[in-house]
Amino acid sequence: MIISHPVKYLLLLLCAAGVQFACAQVQVPADSLKVDSLRLKSGMLQFHKQQEDLSKQYDFGDLLRSILHPHQEADPNRNRSGITVVPNIAANPTIGLQGGIKAVAGRRLGNDPKTLFSVAATSASITTKGIIYFYINHNIFTPGNKWNLQGNIVVAKTVSPDYGLGIGRNISGGSHADSILANPTHKGYGINSLYFNIREKVYKNVAKNLFLGAGMSFEIRRNINNKDSTGYTTPSGIYNNRHGFPQDRYSANGFLFNVQYITRDNPNRAYRGLYFDAGIRVNQTWIGSTKNSIQLTSDFRKYFSLSASNPETVLAFWNWGSYLVNGSIPYLELPGTARDGSFRSGRGYTAQYFKGTQFNDTELEFRFPIMANKFISGVVFGNMQTGNDEHGTKIFQVFQPGYGAGLRVLFNKATRTNLALDYAFGKFGKRGFFLNLNETF
Repeated sequence: MIISHPVKYLLLLLCAAGVQFACAQVQVPADSLKVDSLRLKSGMLQFHKQQEDLSKQYDFGDLLRSILHPHQEADPNRNRSGITVVPNIAANPTIGLQGGIKAVAGRRLGNDPKTLFSVAATSASITTKGIIYFYINHNIFTPGNKWNLQGNIVVAKTVSPDYGLGIGRNISGGSHADSILANPTHKGYGINSLYFNIREKVYKNVAKNLFLGAGMSFEIRRNINNKDSTGYTTPSGIYNNRHGFPQDRYSANGFLFNVQYITRDNPNRAYRGLYFDAGIRVNQTWIGSTKNSIQLTSDFRKYFSLSASNPETVLAFWNWGSYLVNGSIPYLELPGTARDGSFRSGRGYTAQYFKGTQFNDTELEFRFPIMANKFISGVVFGNMQTGNDEHGTKIFQVFQPGYGAGLRVLFNKATRTNLALDYAFGKFGKRGFFLNLNETF
């Protein structure tokens, strides 16, 4: 592919601009990368290799080479690095200007081609408003898929935007406190805190594509401060009073039990297959949790490749849900917008714009190549969120839509890592630009 020098430098600047920008949104690292790769029969594996002729693809590494070494021929037999490093830059009114670095690594362990793909990521950033975020997470499959290890460590001084409890439905009647909790005007509050999270799950392969897992998670917040609060008359203050949580701290410590079924062919950019994970979380005071609770979670993703010659032409479906069975969950741990495992659901709205004790998000995305060498691709997408509140609204009774479109820049063809640039719209005048590494789901 021939690209003029001005266009080359423009693409280079765009790709280096960062991986985590969203209008008035603070992206929280995922508790688990939840990545996998398809188990393939020998015939299907050969077909897949045929479609993934990397010599015919053009990625960010090729762009750098053409700029730095314009007369050097590409070596199709050269092993491509599985490590991607990019700046972590963002800017919005909530966090100010953010600068940092993010690295993502991926490889298949051992020599068995059926072993699923392992990945790890780390990021460190700081903002002009004093927000600091550091995390390391991993999802490792041992050779032959005998074991799968998922976990992360997070240390942060952060701010969480708050728009009240519920799915954005206006309430009639009720007390003044009820109206503040529902926040029908969608006023934004900033909640500052120190946040620590340690999570680890160990899965055992028990049958073809099927894993059973268990683990523990410790979510700890200290020095919680809502600067807009006067006598705790904010949504979070009212919720904490009603459910018996301290205003300035909490711990959500619990046991995790999961079942996972995997057939998708790549964790970063799946062409076909499915991913399913269902779990139960049991928070217990005897291990330091502020309150007892039991939650059920589900995560289902299905990918349909629509073209044999261009397998990256994909229709992708995603449904994620979290449901409180009993007990109480801290306000900042409630399921809601962008509170899925990858913290990317509900594009068009800021994190936890909608939330409740019962929450579900459904998304559909159409992905298609734009350039023949796969360097630029496009997507169109839509999502629908639903949840309950404390004023009689039930889950699946009220839905809030989001929709948008975006571009994909192939960042690392060896791992199918791409740069995702999306612009999304929601209700209540919400809209935003979202920039990340890899597909949303």
